[in-house]
Amino acid sequence: MSDIVDAAKRLLVGRPVRSENLGRTLLPKRVALPVFASDALSSVAYAPDEILLTLSLAGVAALAFSPWVGLVVIGVLLVVVASYRQNVRAYPSGGGDYEVVTTNLGPTAGTGVAAALLVDYVLTVAVSISSASQYASAALPGLRGHEALAAVVAVVLLTLVNLRGVRESGIAFAVPTYCFMAVIGALAVTGAYRFLAGTLPKAASAELELSGEAAFDQGLVGLAGAFLVARAFASGCAALTGVEAISNGVPAFRRPKSRNAATTLLLLGLISATMLASILLLAQATGVRFAEDPHTQLTLDGQPVADTYVQIPVVGQLAHAVFSGFPPAFYAVTVVTGLILVLAANTAFNGFPVLGSILGRDGYLPRQLHTRGDRLAFSNGIITLAVAAIVLIVLFDAEVTRLIQLYIVGVFVSFTLSQLGMLRHWTRELRTQHDPVVRGRMRRSRVVNGVGFGLTGTVLVIVLVTKLTHGAWITLLAMGVLFVLMRAIRRHYDRVRDELALDDVDAARALPSRVHAVVLVSKVHKPTLRAVSYARAARPGVLEAVTVGVDREEVDALVAEWEALDLPVPLRILDSPFREITRPVVKYVRSLHRESPRDLVIVYIPEYVVGHWWEQLLHNQSALRLKGSLLFTPGVVVASVPWQLASSKGHTGLEGDAYLGGRRL
Repeated sequence: MSDIVDAAKRLLVGRPVRSENLGRTLLPKRVALPVFASDALSSVAYAPDEILLTLSLAGVAALAFSPWVGLVVIGVLLVVVASYRQNVRAYPSGGGDYEVVTTNLGPTAGTGVAAALLVDYVLTVAVSISSASQYASAALPGLRGHEALAAVVAVVLLTLVNLRGVRESGIAFAVPTYCFMAVIGALAVTGAYRFLAGTLPKAASAELELSGEAAFDQGLVGLAGAFLVARAFASGCAALTGVEAISNGVPAFRRPKSRNAATTLLLLGLISATMLASILLLAQATGVRFAEDPHTQLTLDGQPVADTYVQIPVVGQLAHAVFSGFPPAFYAVTVVTGLILVLAANTAFNGFPVLGSILGRDGYLPRQLHTRGDRLAFSNGIITLAVAAIVLIVLFDAEVTRLIQLYIVGVFVSFTLSQLGMLRHWTRELRTQHDPVVRGRMRRSRVVNGVGFGLTGTVLVIVLVTKLTHGAWITLLAMGVLFVLMRAIRRHYDRVRDELALDDVDAARALPSRVHAVVLVSKVHKPTLRAVSYARAARPGVLEAVTVGVDREEVDALVAEWEALDLPVPLRILDSPFREITRPVVKYVRSLHRESPRDLVIVYIPEYVVGHWWEQLLHNQSALRLKGSLLFTPGVVVASVPWQLASSKGHTGLEGDAYLGGRRL
């Protein structure tokens, strides 16, 4: 069975990679861009949808504000990119926002940022994959109604690709990401050309009438209108997610790491801003209608649209209009956009495991997350992220509109605290730096981070105010629960470290005064004799065999066999009037420890090694109960002495037979 499992694992994730090959997995900029920036680049596939969807609540006239809302989002994006270019230069170790905040604002704030980022990474996967399933159902009607199942399958496939290693996943994702850039670029250029030539057709939804909610019958005037614009801006800020992943992934870049990461950040900002602006302008020019509730807000000739009406995402509507008369281009845009949304989750699959590894190293998450798998990827972190994202997708039925309300809260918490941390960093460095050239560069960096702090802090307030009642409270609750859990894990690790630390008294008592060995005997057979041989080889100060007297006749027979073999080990019989096995042994072993607290008691337990799971049910039950009870007894060591039965042959995973002392095991 183990051979089959290992073969399946090798087929799915590949052969193990030696630790010294870690350097070969580092990424050049051309591969790092799709690996770490695919989330932010692909957000242009749903960020415009959310802007238009929110503004649609005020009617068709409000859609005219979408390019201006997008312009503000682009401004924030460029400021954040400029700010994070300072981060990756100052902190290239890969800790990202967590390291910046912990170093400059303290471990409590750092843990809060880590909790926010971990939650946001999970939401990145859930939102991206759910959005991809919506695009897939638009192109493939057979998937309609099964979006959640398709999203779960996509997460599983993405997990397998990432388990093969960072470099392999980067190469696999590079081509689709560049294809997405190409099709969006072709869409923007073709749309601009046709607009200037006067041949740009209207979108299919342009003939529909869009009505707003009663609360906005006067449009976007007044406090309600301002609040709606702010909410549209907050939703559009989903375009900024993924920027922080590059600061967490600096160690995966080739040298010079900081420079390459900063260059990748700049490319990310420029490309993402261009795409977002192009889509919003084209949506305005083609008259795209995109409603929160199409069956109540959209009408045709005064009648609500049919129940069978399916609202195609904005990019899909634009592709249909811009490439009218050439269906292959429409399908190419739809398919590549859906694919990039799946791959966009790869940003989280690279950021979450690295951050989890750092938190595991620092004791805020289980240590297992710090260990690389046999493909040099942080396998435990990848699997943890996948499971959490699948749970969210199933709970929210892969509905992007519901998931997006939970989104970006965590990332703007980390943005804001990170920029505040960088302000303190530059202020501290300026106190000790006397070179005027370096001081000038530091002052400029501090100004950039100061602007970033002010802007991201303002956006965070807007996001919290506009999204709190629409689901953001769930994100805040999840962040709070994770924060408390991480602090509890750290306290546990600290308590265990203090408990295990050596002092002068412990060092003096590191070696026991003597060893008292106890061999448990149920029958006189080969496993028992092997256990006796092992115990004698250890040369204990006292060695005795112990059996529990349950049946008088069996005990007499066992004693007779023991004496007949003339074994040089005394046999002690423990009385058990209630026919118990575990209690008398534990009681006796504890009495030995009480009599000589400085002695070490070693209990040797013969065990069968079996080859089938059902054989385990038939053997070793008494041994398991004894080990479980003796583990909680101080001053006692339990040693299992294995005896391989014939059925276990070939299940060791090793070639040939094992020997000890000239005898085959």
